[in-house]
Amino acid sequence: MRICLITPRPGHPLLAATTALLTPRHRIDWIDPGARHAVPEDAPLADVYLLKARTPRALALARSFEECGAPVVNSAAATGFCQDRTAMAALAGSAGLPFAETRTVGALRDLAAEAGLPYPLVIKSRHSRRHDLVARVDDAGALHALCGSAEWADEPVVVQPFTANSGWDHKVWVIAGQAFAALRRSELADSGADSEADSAGVGHEPAVPLTLSELPAGWLDLVLRAGSVFALDVYGVDLIDAGDGAPLIVDINAFPGVRGQAGAPEALAALALRTAAGGSPALPR
Repeated sequence: MRICLITPRPGHPLLAATTALLTPRHRIDWIDPGARHAVPEDAPLADVYLLKARTPRALALARSFEECGAPVVNSAAATGFCQDRTAMAALAGSAGLPFAETRTVGALRDLAAEAGLPYPLVIKSRHSRRHDLVARVDDAGALHALCGSAEWADEPVVVQPFTANSGWDHKVWVIAGQAFAALRRSELADSGADSEADSAGVGHEPAVPLTLSELPAGWLDLVLRAGSVFALDVYGVDLIDAGDGAPLIVDINAFPGVRGQAGAPEALAALALRTAAGGSPALPR
């Protein structure tokens, strides 16, 4: 099989370990979507593409391969959808998923002009990307200080009420129906504006491994349902305990890093081969 990675970082631990499992029996190539000539004109079509990138250029490349009949995991449409936090919240709400209450504001400066805001608030860039805005704002002074930054004043944002919690995110990752879990200290546990690191976990404290049996009752079923709703085969769901074990989804990521999870490279390798052979990407659940 010829398997192609769409990513600027083929040495990412998950991808590198998966590549090691697949070679030398299969050919593994990679495309840097930021390169000027990412794909030679005479390049043969791969049997499957693994899309671990979310830039407009990466999505355009993935769509072009799909239009030629090649499978892409995750699809360009599903990956792109997860970049719009407004659309994400709307779909989650319509599907009955317990997602953080979300409203959209055209620019951060417009939010700062509003009176009587119910602090504390969580403010995020509407469009998810590396080094985007993700901040907890505790009062009007902090909001105006954030808005005073030339980088963020005109940023389209989504606004969510801050939900009191333990300060730990439950991270649940899924690869073709196989789940992995960990706890990680939330970047919003302390007040202040923090740029969000990429979904591989760069800039975060190390995750604490968590067995699936340690998840509160019903949370795993909820995560698997989210994958179906968002048409994702490789994804991550971030949840917090909103009180008495009630789950609240705060983010859904397409193709996260899944670092340090035993069995994750094997699951991704099996998914790639199954999809390349024309089988269903997801295992029966």
